[in-house]
Amino acid sequence: MRIMQMPDALANKIAAGEVVERPASVVKELVENSIDANSTWVKIDIKEAGLQEIKVTDNGDGMLEEDCETAFLRHATSKIKNETDLFHVRTLGFRGEALASIASVSKLTVQTSTGEHAGTSLSLEGGKLIQKQKSAARKGTEITVSELFYNTPARLKYMKTIHTELGHITDLLNRLALSHPEVRFEVTHNGKGIFKTAGTGDLLQVISQVYGMNVAKQMLPVNHETLDFSITGYIAKPEVTRASRNYMSTIINGRYIKSIALNKAITQGYHTLLPIGRSPIVVLAIQMDPILVDVNVHPTKLEVRFSKDKELFQAIEQTIKDTFRAETLIPEIERKPTPKPKSYQNSFDFTPLNAEPSNKQWNYPAGVREPGVANKSAADLNKDLLKQENVYETTGDEEIEPYSVQRTEMQQMHEQTDTDERTNTNEQTAEQVKTEQAAPRVPIMYPIGQLQGTYILAQNENGLYMIDQHAAQERVKYEFFKRKLGQPMNDLQQLFIPLTFEFSKEEAIWVEAYKETLQAAGLFFEAFGQQTYVVRSHPSWFPAGQEEAIIREMVEQVMKDEKIDVEKIREEAAILMSCKRSIKANHYLNHDEMTQLLEHLRQTTDPFTCPHGRPIIVHFSTYELEKMFKRVM
Repeated sequence: MRIMQMPDALANKIAAGEVVERPASVVKELVENSIDANSTWVKIDIKEAGLQEIKVTDNGDGMLEEDCETAFLRHATSKIKNETDLFHVRTLGFRGEALASIASVSKLTVQTSTGEHAGTSLSLEGGKLIQKQKSAARKGTEITVSELFYNTPARLKYMKTIHTELGHITDLLNRLALSHPEVRFEVTHNGKGIFKTAGTGDLLQVISQVYGMNVAKQMLPVNHETLDFSITGYIAKPEVTRASRNYMSTIINGRYIKSIALNKAITQGYHTLLPIGRSPIVVLAIQMDPILVDVNVHPTKLEVRFSKDKELFQAIEQTIKDTFRAETLIPEIERKPTPKPKSYQNSFDFTPLNAEPSNKQWNYPAGVREPGVANKSAADLNKDLLKQENVYETTGDEEIEPYSVQRTEMQQMHEQTDTDERTNTNEQTAEQVKTEQAAPRVPIMYPIGQLQGTYILAQNENGLYMIDQHAAQERVKYEFFKRKLGQPMNDLQQLFIPLTFEFSKEEAIWVEAYKETLQAAGLFFEAFGQQTYVVRSHPSWFPAGQEEAIIREMVEQVMKDEKIDVEKIREEAAILMSCKRSIKANHYLNHDEMTQLLEHLRQTTDPFTCPHGRPIIVHFSTYELEKMFKRVM
């Protein structure tokens, strides 16, 4: 068989298969061209989800007459001129394939002008020029794509329903609007307006137009810079989640991209604040030197490759963690600004959520400490609590043990905390110590009772709090076990009866090939046959009863990533231990037990969610309570 060069028309249709997958692909390429042309306004008119017609109009730079026809040739571009430009791409488009590919599978007309001279109008069918004439001198470009895939019916029959295709288009335009808040977008479908942005450059305003005002109110700004990256944008509070990862938008130098690795960095930044199976709403705009990112790895330019990927992932994760550390993340029950009451029975003092209890006199129920306790330090309060006769602790059998009978894990935890603080004081500077001893992120709460043996009810002058007792103790114990498991891993525990593992042929090959990696993690496999190994010791931090499962997980990690993430395995072990050893629902506590649990919770790093991401505290403000009982109108 002889080899010959394909005709341009055929080559364009093949290229269109990569670039033009569906109507949304056409919208993407045309709108990105408008943005590259310095447009501040882009109007997109869609008919029948783009299968009948797509019209994109902008007020950009426009094209000269001699450039207009050239623009529809393959690999024709004004974006790059040599190989050096390819590694410094600052525009959204650069391949020079889009217009040629779109024209080859549709009927297309274009009207364009720089605004200084009469414009140019072209008509093409299947990529062939049909007509060329002068047009109005309006600055900008208007491209109309009709009867998409009219000459490739096999492609047309694989299109989904109108609703599905329109969904892809609106999702794409949402991303473009979030990527370019400085551009005003107007979108219509069958003549009806469906989407519009103001183009003021305010990203939060675009978020409100895309996701709604309620979501926008729950977004927190992020701003972080390193030598290589600038990270700005907004992240949703942990209580605002979705079941799909589709609500995480990462934008690199103005280009929306899809990156599993960046999404993982975002979720790791949320850490234990996210419920299992839920994803956050995030919009991150990342600026970097174009030489650090390769955008030429995918025909649709949705995927990129980074030169300093580890540094970028760490920067994103740390930025999100630092943002949350500065926030009080207690969910509010329909919290509203405090209006001036039209009628009232009493005057009320509305203090900020984070304010410490004041000297105001409160009528606390019998047995409830008065706000004077707030003047004591956390260490003094803990000492007072430990002096009480029945400080609680739960065992694996869920029984309450008196403090006088057995030293509790809680006491050990606080003794260890005191030791750590003394060590830090000796080793760190005075300013670092001051930071470590900063006030807790949750105000002091005074327990007043228990609901159904599951929720602690507490109060202060800010209102009423409901605390999930199981989730609260889970958080306390999780941080205790995580710190305990973070001890040096070269401390091995010898086994009286060795563990025996029978691996598959593939697993045995990996165990042999990565013996040094496994040994560095504290695992020493001793051959006991062709595919059988024994382990005579393991790191002492392995939880009792979980040794075999953790060792197998380490082997699976080696097979998957060629390395072992010990920190991740320790984290999972800490979560498991904290859950099993925490008080459950329908477990009644006395007043002192509730008080101690709340104070221990306040001393944790993240007192707002359990390790699985479920909320611990819910707040009802004083105003909300008064309004519920019609004391204010």
